[in-house]
Parts: sequence; structure tokens; C-alpha cells
Amino acid sequence: MGITIKTAPELVKMRAANGVVGRLLVELSSRVKPGVSTRELDDFSRGFIESQGAKPAFLGYHGYPASICASVNEQVVHGIPSDRILAEGDIVGIDVGAVLDGFVGDAARTFPVGKVSAEAAKLMSVTREALNQGIAAARHNGHVQDIGAAVQAYAEAAGFSVVRDFVGHGIGRSMHEDPQVPNYGRRGLGPKLKAGMTLAIEPMVNAGSFAVDVLSDGWTVVTRDRRLSAHFEDTVIITEGEPEIITRLD
Repeated sequence: MGITIKTAPELVKMRAANGVVGRLLVELSSRVKPGVSTRELDDFSRGFIESQGAKPAFLGYHGYPASICASVNEQVVHGIPSDRILAEGDIVGIDVGAVLDGFVGDAARTFPVGKVSAEAAKLMSVTREALNQGIAAARHNGHVQDIGAAVQAYAEAAGFSVVRDFVGHGIGRSMHEDPQVPNYGRRGLGPKLKAGMTLAIEPMVNAGSFAVDVLSDGWTVVTRDRRLSAHFEDTVIITEGEPEIITRLD
């Protein structure tokens, strides 16, 4: 469909949809704790999204059976909520999407479950900052791969690897729009970034190799070496100046 430049009224609607997602992730941050099942988090999330007048973007998307993705430990993305009980020391990546007034919000955070290992804490911290680095590189008249190059440089300097098989994306009336936004690349390559574009930037960073596999459920992506993975995502608006992050409450 090509890359869309959003109008000012469309950006107002994008901010509203992504605000629902941002508020939900703040609510979830206090609900992720040992003894909670990922299904309980899913049930809460669906109720919260609907209470905001929105619809879960993921539910039924290509047949996906839940309202959030909850990916634990070696699960990279697209983990299906279940009766699995979160245990002390786990990490869980929660990806949330909401549709409001015809526009889609999308963001993810990886949360610690109680006290986690030093490696897990470092992996989450590095992935969060890799996202910040990627967002900072998302500039009008820059290029899509500037974003991935920044993510990759930061993550690899810390001794981690970035997933190649899954990428960020444009977002708007549809959850996945052009362009694809890889988390690796070379500066100066890829489509040109223009003010009014809206992008979901989402580093997936592994403690070990970047190789991943999809499990037999057809959804859950895991690290091939079964080491930990973390996932952080924000939706941003490209502006003439600093990119505007519309999934963070601050």
C-alpha cells in the first residue's frame, strides 16, 4: 500500500489510540508478579482496552487467540497467554495493541517478575536503551535503516544480538503498514523518513544468538539456543524535529 503520511486530524487519532496502549502498560507493570498467570494479564488487558472504548488489535488478527502477547524468558515475541504461572526470576515481554476510532496503537515492554538475574536485568536495560537509540535516529529526511543501525550498534556493543526475522513497522489504520523497520542495518539505506510518518519501533534483543524458531502453535517465537530475550516497542510520529513518542505517558 506504500508509506502513508498522516494528516493532522489522523495524528490526533493516532495519539488517542496509542494513549490507551501506554496507559495499559503502566497498569500491567504493577500486575506482573510471581503467582500471576499470563491469562489473568490477558483478561485484565481486554477489559481495560474495552473500558477505554477501544478494541484489542491482536484478538483475531490472522487468527491470534488473545488480546495481548505474553512472551516469557526464551520466548521472543507472540507468546500466547495461558495458565502458565509467572515465577520469581522470570522476565515477560508484553505486547499490546488497541484500535480506537479506526486507528491502531501498539507498544511493548519487558517486565521483571520479582527479583531477576543480573543477566536478565542487563538484557532488559540494554533493550530499553536500544529502543531509545533507535527512536533518536528516526529523523525527518533520514532513512529507515538509520533506526536499525542505531539499535544494532547499541545492543551488540553490550554483547547481545538483535533478532533479524521479525521487525518493526509502519502503523496507522492498519497494524502493519509500510515500511518495515528492521533492528539492524546500515545508515543511509532504506526508504526516506518524512514528517507525518508513524512507526512502531521494536527491538527484540537476545542474550545469545539472534537465531529464532517458531513453535508448533504457529505463533510463539523462541530463541534457538533457549537463552533469554527482551522486547521493547514504542509508536512514534516523525516530525520536523525530535520524534514524538505517543505510547509513553510522560
